This record gives sequence, C-alpha cells and structure tokens, in this order.
Amino acid sequence: MKSACFDLGANESLRDFRVNRCRHNLNYWLFGDYLGIGAGAHGKLTLHDRILRQVRHRQPKTYMERTLAGNALEEERTVLPDELPFEFMMNALRLTEGFPVSLFSARTGLPLTAVLPRLEEAQRRGLIERDALHIRPTLLGQRFLNELLQLFLSE
Repeated sequence: MKSACFDLGANESLRDFRVNRCRHNLNYWLFGDYLGIGAGAHGKLTLHDRILRQVRHRQPKTYMERTLAGNALEEERTVLPDELPFEFMMNALRLTEGFPVSLFSARTGLPLTAVLPRLEEAQRRGLIERDALHIRPTLLGQRFLNELLQLFLSE
C-alpha cells in the first residue's frame, strides 16, 4: 500500500498517508515532551540534564492498583546521549516538510555537528535535502525512511 501511495505522487493526501498533521502528532514528530496518562500510555519528558522515556502499566487493573500505591510507571529509562540523534530523526524525518536545523540542538541538547557526517551521507544518497535553515526528507527519503533512519543509529 505504501508503495502504491508513493506511486500516486500527485495525490498529496495519499502520498502523505502516514502523517496526520494534527497538533497532537506534530508534538511527537518534533520531539516534544508529552505525558503518558492512563493504562499503557507512553511519555517523554525533557529535564535539565536528561530525557526520560516512560511507560505506564498496561493492564488497567494493574495500572489502577499501582497508581493508587504511588507507582504508575512500569518502565522509565534515560535516553542515552548517543541514542538522541536516532530518537530525534525517527520522529522529525516523518514530516515531509522536515524541520528547522535549530530544532535538533534545542530538543536534543547536542550540536548539529554531532550528526553532520550522517547528514552529509544522507544527502549524498539523495535521502534528504538541507540548507542552513532546514532539513527535509526527499521523496526517496520518505519512501525509504527506514534506510534513512539507520544512518542515525548509534554504533
């Protein structure tokens, strides 16, 4: 289906079927923070010295029992600095319009130079377009998003 949607290129709504542009999802895709509230909910919180990923207990009964006991979290982990480029790009490169260059540092706390060789490789492969202000996936990068994202995995 995805391939068929891309092949219909002229129909923006079909080509872009995986990107629902509501504000709720834009916050995720721009690596914003969100609270997970309710059974099985996920959250991402940026603190002054780290970024946390949280997961609430999945089963409603367990969630209610644990929440009443003061422990709604099933899992909480700090996103390691070498994971931040992938975490950010996994979200932001889903947007066909891409993201402002300044957002990478603002949301990860890392300088853009931390991913410059990866960006250069992605551009060399035709997977992204970039200038001094903006980075966006090309149509090829959208179509092969997994391959694009692999460039940003920590080694």
